[in-house]
Amino acid sequence: MKISAAFPPVPDTPAHIELAEQLGYETAWVYDTPALQLDVWMTLALAASRTERIRLGPGVLIPSLRHPMVTAAAITTLVGLVGQDRVVIGAGTGFTGRRAMGQKPLKWAEFPGMVGDVQALLRGEAIEVDGELAQMLHWPGQAANRPIEVPWILGVNGPRGLAAAADMGAGVFTSRPRPDADYVGIDDVILLGFGTILDEGETPDSPRVIDTAGPGVTVAYHAFLEQGDARIDGFPNAARFQELAAAVPDRERHLHLHEGHLTELNAIDREVITGDALAIAPFVCPAAEVAPRLDRLTDQGVTEVAFQPMGDIDRELRAFAEAALG
Repeated sequence: MKISAAFPPVPDTPAHIELAEQLGYETAWVYDTPALQLDVWMTLALAASRTERIRLGPGVLIPSLRHPMVTAAAITTLVGLVGQDRVVIGAGTGFTGRRAMGQKPLKWAEFPGMVGDVQALLRGEAIEVDGELAQMLHWPGQAANRPIEVPWILGVNGPRGLAAAADMGAGVFTSRPRPDADYVGIDDVILLGFGTILDEGETPDSPRVIDTAGPGVTVAYHAFLEQGDARIDGFPNAARFQELAAAVPDRERHLHLHEGHLTELNAIDREVITGDALAIAPFVCPAAEVAPRLDRLTDQGVTEVAFQPMGDIDRELRAFAEAALG
């Protein structure tokens, strides 16, 4: 099991990635959520200047947010800074990179082609964009040489997405592995893991624990509500959450739901998230329980956990690394 870290890009993130490298984390994944945090590519470039070993990549980029040439140039820039061996690219359809702006995720029928266009540009090929040919025209010395071949990880979960990832030779990113997921033909299965290591005497009801792990738990509430997924009804305080969300005007509901997303509990979240709700998170537990939980995830086909620290980032990175890496 590989142990990595995931970060919403904020001003201190490059320093946190430097610490993650020192602690032994495999990869630093940085979110592509411009309505919520800073620019993913600038953050990765700053992290590149502070690190020597850790792999770096967006986890996950949203293809519709940028022209494919802009994305290809950004990937090429990162490769030029750290080399192909340290770059890995995650791509997704847009929760929350699009949902936070009131947009639905990309249509699945369009998504593989959008990823394929960027990959083709990185190979040095010409693609058609808006009816015209486009190709990376950088001369030697202006950018890393093509072809650029880096691993791709797709944010997919259902059978159709898993099959497409296998066909593309890509790995997958998931926040909640499906019990019936078939990972045959997929080498990299990455779980975005939330939680916090409990100190002696702490319980899931402790204020620090709720403040730290709560923002990760609310992701499931937000996602299931916006997807119209009936599974939300099984969550603690789900009725209250839906009541509060319904009280917000439709046009601005996404602004209130996603405020503080993956960093802080917003006003709606604080009325909903309790210790009981934290059972959704895979790593709200004492340090001694982390290894058995990782073993169970391995049995489910997960090959890497990308732990997102929240609250006191230094404390969370250190505590999880000690429990997971020894």
